[in-house]
Amino acid sequence: MSEIKFSPVIAGTMKWGVWGSKFDTNEYLQLIDDCMQMGVTTFDHADIYGHYTTEEEFGKALAERKELRSQMQLITKCGIKMVTPNQPHHAIKHYDTSKEHIIHSAHLSLKHLHTDYIDLLLIHRPDPLMHPDEIAEAFTQLKEQGKVLHFGVSNFTPSQVEMIASRFPILTNQIEISILYLKPFIDGTLDQCITKNIIPTAWSPLGGGNLFALAQEDERAKRIIAVADILAEKYSVAPGMVHVVESFYWT
Repeated sequence: MSEIKFSPVIAGTMKWGVWGSKFDTNEYLQLIDDCMQMGVTTFDHADIYGHYTTEEEFGKALAERKELRSQMQLITKCGIKMVTPNQPHHAIKHYDTSKEHIIHSAHLSLKHLHTDYIDLLLIHRPDPLMHPDEIAEAFTQLKEQGKVLHFGVSNFTPSQVEMIASRFPILTNQIEISILYLKPFIDGTLDQCITKNIIPTAWSPLGGGNLFALAQEDERAKRIIAVADILAEKYSVAPGMVHVVESFYWT
């Protein structure tokens, strides 16, 4: 296995495109530069982001500055089929973790991102009909062809991770976890990561910005902010910065 070089903080791109900021190519490049100057060199995508457009928009930025690719790491996810005008053949939203779909999705991501390889490919959500042998076959083929370097899952339960890992080594389980969402600490998810040497990756580690949004009506949020105010004063930082930062942590 090649050396893992992901940054400790990972920039999530879900809201860079039409689902959020609607950046143009120059704005993509500016934010990429800003991230990399701060040591954030890993960028998290999914094929569905922006109704299947954000990868391609990010890729256009990379095509203009080809030297950036060797300085960054790209994560993307597949396995969800959304109903959207960009994919008119999707008649109903569902999950698809067939070998054919995983390989097809990976090839599209490679094309859209203007890259020859993906550093980490994740199954976005557990598919009720998924079969570990079929997933392992897809991962093995992509690995042997050098198109994907590492593999993992996202939002998987401990038993689902166990099933996939029995057929193919899993690098990470990308899960929701934050001061507002503590379930992984008690449902066995993080215990399994330690036991199996699987790296946990947090999405919405700052609660999706909801901490401050809930502050006026939620007693738990009020207690958290009260402690945050004490720590902010101790470390001379503004607690409100939590509201504007939202990314992934690689631990």
